[in-house]
Amino acid sequence: MLVKREMKSKELAEKIGITTANLSILKSGKAKAIRFSTLEAICRALDCQPSDILEYTKE
Repeated sequence: MLVKREMKSKELAEKIGITTANLSILKSGKAKAIRFSTLEAICRALDCQPSDILEYTKE
């Protein structure tokens, strides 16, 4: 979605109020959880739905 919206990670992190390091953890799939408020902020900033950026995989 970042590429689609022509936005850099740093810009998104600033818009949603998290560090670039935390955004990197979310992007890499290494995060164990995400707050709904963070997910909402990401979706608002990227004008998308949660299903556009989340994927379920069996471990």
